[in-house]
Amino acid sequence: MVQEFPGPRQDQVLTMFTGIIQALGKVVATEPNGGDLRVRINTGLLDLGDVELGDSIATNGVCLTVVDLPGDGYWADVSRETLAFTTIGQLKVGAPVNLEKALTPASRLGGHIVSGHVDGVGEVLSRYPDARSERFSLRAPANLAKYIAHKGSICVDGTSLTVNKVNGCDFELNIVPHTIEKTIFSHYKSGTTVNLEVDVIARYLERLVLGEEAAINNRETRSGDISLEFLSENGFLKG
Repeated sequence: MVQEFPGPRQDQVLTMFTGIIQALGKVVATEPNGGDLRVRINTGLLDLGDVELGDSIATNGVCLTVVDLPGDGYWADVSRETLAFTTIGQLKVGAPVNLEKALTPASRLGGHIVSGHVDGVGEVLSRYPDARSERFSLRAPANLAKYIAHKGSICVDGTSLTVNKVNGCDFELNIVPHTIEKTIFSHYKSGTTVNLEVDVIARYLERLVLGEEAAINNRETRSGDISLEFLSENGFLKG
């Protein structure tokens, strides 16, 4: 029996993560529910002792709210919005998932600020060994490429990573042995789809650059119009 969800906890006004994966879990059940989806995740070695109903757990980088705690994991409801913009709906029973509990005021920020609000789905193009590490090449959706910078941060299936190379929509990551072992990167192959969350600072910077134009109706659909000409006209580039 699923317990009644009491709503967000009073001490969780803002949910954030670090992108440092705490455990590997596994999908053990998926249930269509009124047009969206309910999933059950076995959390493996993740300590649930401090988790309550209404808490958030990043699951492959997707912020999901705990609606039931059966003892060995949690149930979460996945909205149509989340199904449309992430890979959660593609997960089959038995699929491994990256897990991270939400930050608390005492948490160490080991990665970068991650919201768990996925921006889009990318694709693994290739992987190859590089000494003890592995190099992964991925492709981002065209509308997200502008937010991905050399040596900048990106979150892939909830994992905080540094971008080593960018070429158009494609970017490259160097994954060390520990990350390969402790995350689902070991399962990636050419064609694997992944959840991408770009650096939130890049998102806010775009809105700041737009200035008052950000308030114009339908500006969201035109945010990609930022160009060198736009920056020059608005005083961001010197002649």
